[in-house]
Amino acid sequence: MPQIVEKARLRKQLLDQRDNTSLDFIKIASGKIQDNLRKIEFYRNAKIIGGYHAVGSEVHTQDILQEILNAGKELSLPRVEKDDLVFKKISSFSDLELGNFSVMEPKERCETVKKLEVILVPAIALTREGYRLGYGFGYYDRYLHDKRSKKIALSYSKQVVKVIPHENHDVKVDCIVTESEIIYPDS
Repeated sequence: MPQIVEKARLRKQLLDQRDNTSLDFIKIASGKIQDNLRKIEFYRNAKIIGGYHAVGSEVHTQDILQEILNAGKELSLPRVEKDDLVFKKISSFSDLELGNFSVMEPKERCETVKKLEVILVPAIALTREGYRLGYGFGYYDRYLHDKRSKKIALSYSKQVVKVIPHENHDVKVDCIVTESEIIYPDS
C-alpha cells in the first residue's frame, strides 16, 4: 500500500505546482507543444485521433482539437460511462457538454469509436521512460490496457520527473510532447 500513498502524495505536490503556473506560461507553452506535436510523423499521418478537452492548468488542447477537425480527420473525445472511458466522435465543439469532473465531454448521442490510431493523453507527471501519473481514477490505464493506439502525453517540461511509482497495470506512453522537446521513451 505504500505505493498508493506515495502516488497520492506526488500527485498532490505536482498538481499544486502545476496549478500555480501562470496563464501566460500555459498559453505560450501550449502553443509550443502544439508545434512540437505536428513534428511527430505517426500523429501527422493518423486519420482517427482521440483527444481530450483540457481543464484547469492542463496543457490547453482546444487549438489542437480544432486543428484536427480543420484537417478533416476524425476526432473522438472521452466520455465517462459508469466506471469506464468511451471515446465518442465529435464534428464540432457543439457536440460537447459538461460531464463528470467538470470536464467537457461528447454528448451521449455521439457515435462511439472503438479504434483510434493515436490518443492524446493527459498527465500530471511523466518519466522519460514513459510512465504516467494521472489523476488516480485509473480510467486511462483501463481504457489503454489492450489498445494498439499510439499514446502521446502532452505535458510541460517541468512535469517530466525522474521517478513515478508504477505498477504492472500502468500503461506507458509512446511519446511525450513538451514545450521544449519530444521524448520517445523506448528509443
